Amino acid sequence: MSAQKKTVAIVLLSGGLDSATVLAIASQDFECIALSFDYRQRHASELEAAKGIASEYGIRHQIIRLDDGVLGGSALTDNTITVPDHIESGIPVTYVPARNTIFLAHALAIAEVHHSVDIFIGVNAVDYSGYPDCRPDYIEAFEKMANLATKAGVEGHRLTIHTPLIYMTKAEIIQTGTALGLDYSHTVSCYQADLQGRACGVCDSCRYRKKGFADAGIEDVTRYRH
Repeated sequence: MSAQKKTVAIVLLSGGLDSATVLAIASQDFECIALSFDYRQRHASELEAAKGIASEYGIRHQIIRLDDGVLGGSALTDNTITVPDHIESGIPVTYVPARNTIFLAHALAIAEVHHSVDIFIGVNAVDYSGYPDCRPDYIEAFEKMANLATKAGVEGHRLTIHTPLIYMTKAEIIQTGTALGLDYSHTVSCYQADLQGRACGVCDSCRYRKKGFADAGIEDVTRYRH
């Protein structure tokens, strides 16, 4: 008897630690389509990482390119704004306006095309930078909107936004991915990685990542510039 075909899920894959862990989780039960975005971020190395990770999992991978300025006004998209070398209080300058809303809207459209009712995103509300579009309330609101605004939702095919990492510490995320065989050396989390994907080691994202490996008691396989 042939194995039952898996249903399709859309997975937002940035190429970073969190999104790669989400892909590892989702691929256990779903046929995944990975979705990445070129939004004129500071470096292309995270997109190269996403391509590599998708290839390792043997899944379809689509890169959506956004026009310059669509996600501007952030240290991650504007080279005139300095990426801080410390964890900021409040909403930091690395916040990208409406980023997850734009990403999820594209994922929603692609999900409908593929008759999928499952979208995975690696948002986290524990060890995170304080971005408003990573909170549980936001995800709940977007999911409600998606089921009101789509043909699939109106016809009773309820869409779910899966956030398996949202209440995990960074250490728990790393432990989960490691148990699933994920090679974190292939991921890029740094806000200002170089062309080879090597991390600065001092930005907000690098600090959370370093602490996560230390707290998990797992060797930090991140490639650093220094």
